[in-house]
Amino acid sequence: MLRTARRATKLLGESSALVVDFVRSAFADDGGFKDRAAKSDLYYTVFGIECLAALGADLPTERIGKYLDSFEEAPSLDLVHLACLARCRAALGGEIPPRMVARLVDRIGACRAGDGAFAHTPGCDGGTVYASFLALGAHEDLGVGLPQPKQLIEAIKEREAAEGGFGNEPRMAQGTTPVTAAAMIALDFLGGAAPESSARWLLERRHESGGFVAAAAAPLPDLLSTAVALHALRGAGVTFHDFREESVDFVESLWSGTGGFRGHWAEETLDCEYTYYGLLALGHLAE
Repeated sequence: MLRTARRATKLLGESSALVVDFVRSAFADDGGFKDRAAKSDLYYTVFGIECLAALGADLPTERIGKYLDSFEEAPSLDLVHLACLARCRAALGGEIPPRMVARLVDRIGACRAGDGAFAHTPGCDGGTVYASFLALGAHEDLGVGLPQPKQLIEAIKEREAAEGGFGNEPRMAQGTTPVTAAAMIALDFLGGAAPESSARWLLERRHESGGFVAAAAAPLPDLLSTAVALHALRGAGVTFHDFREESVDFVESLWSGTGGFRGHWAEETLDCEYTYYGLLALGHLAE
């Protein structure tokens, strides 16, 4: 994903500097990146780091490292934030200390649900595709193989929705675009191919504007759904020739002259998360 996001500069051109300035404006004094309430947040720190790395900008690694140190003994972190911590550590470069790797792997492993998927917290009977996708990425970031991958493949496949796509839980009637994209990417990585119908289902979520909607009934396309749909479709071998220009126009319509991206047309707030998804989408469309 980061390699793809780096290609966004081909379409951004000189505007890349504005995006760098926007992301840097979200950097807090304590070494984290700010959320929508202007407070440092581990989740948003992932996207701040990834944006600057994609744009080739310098990272204040020492200050970020000290911020990350404050979470090492935080017992209340759920799987989402444990995965964020792993991603941040990997993104800063250098070897992650073995004791830290072991501790994170153990805490993430505790979130493995009874059905083989991963859940947000320990002790759950069933997990979700989203949590499983994050756990898989965290193991990759930490350089550790995922235990019992076949169980996870089976658990994800059980979450294929009745009307197409994938839902977070088994036996859902309808899938969603972000979850379907996560399922396709995870299955491909694990060597358990997603159904061919998944790519067709994603393509049917494309809005006439060039963006993608989160679900069949969603009134507006959004940047998250667009970026992850493009990422999953590219992995499935789909090309974007037929709608590339429309999709570029859609992504650019969500860009602000101050350098950040908003999530959809009705959104006014800019943040590092959607700015990263803007870079990811443009990176795919720049090819």
